[in-house]
Amino acid sequence: MLDQLIQYFSFPFVRYAFIVGILIALCSSLLGVTLVLKRFSFIGDGLSHVAFGAMAIAAVLNLSNNMLIVLPVTILAAVLLLQTGKNAKIQGDASIAMISVSSLALGYLLMNIFSSNANISGDVCSTLFGSTSILTLKRSQVILCAILSILVILSFIIFYNKIFAVTFDENFAQAIGTHAKIYNLVIAIIIAVIIVLAMNLVGSLLISALVIFPSLSAMRLFKTFKSVTICSASVSVICAVAGLLISLLAGTPVGSTIVAINLLAFIIFTVISKF
Repeated sequence: MLDQLIQYFSFPFVRYAFIVGILIALCSSLLGVTLVLKRFSFIGDGLSHVAFGAMAIAAVLNLSNNMLIVLPVTILAAVLLLQTGKNAKIQGDASIAMISVSSLALGYLLMNIFSSNANISGDVCSTLFGSTSILTLKRSQVILCAILSILVILSFIIFYNKIFAVTFDENFAQAIGTHAKIYNLVIAIIIAVIIVLAMNLVGSLLISALVIFPSLSAMRLFKTFKSVTICSASVSVICAVAGLLISLLAGTPVGSTIVAINLLAFIIFTVISKF
């Protein structure tokens, strides 16, 4: 098995997959705690479906770099969803569900009408479940992912105290002079970037698991925001590496394997917390 792994790692695309996988897992876990505490756990699904619709548009337009459409559209959707106040006519969960279903349906419709590839179901399956995209990354994509991941991590570290304040009590944060809307905007942009990056790893249907599961696992054992965030990041990276290794050796789908490992980690943490 060790010889087999050494042989696999001699290929650049495998090394690229692990680099991107670790970076995405780390970034995804950082804001997972905030999303869970702010009751926005489902936003990952909504934004991933928006990203799927944007990818379909990019494919129709034959853009070589779909990030030119996918990232701005996803950021815009994240801002609209998180900035919508309580007085909105369509409340948070309903707006997420509406945008999610609409984007998914329109994306699939566009891919069927304008697709130049006969294997439409294969393209859709790969996009939704991330079955092979992580193993077909180019060097330029890895560099872009690394740059965006570093920006996400630095943003979280720089604005950590403000994110902490806005997460636990937004009204109090505003009362003491914190510009809550600005930091909600920062959170929205970071979430959108994470969603777009994570699509290559687990696909658009499984992104929520990558964002939420590590945080929920960490919350079984730890109680402070900082300790939960650190534990969540550690669990996420370990699960991503384990999932990638199992996927390489057993030939299982990458995204589904990583999510299954995250589920197993959650069960283990839950059992430990009982004792």
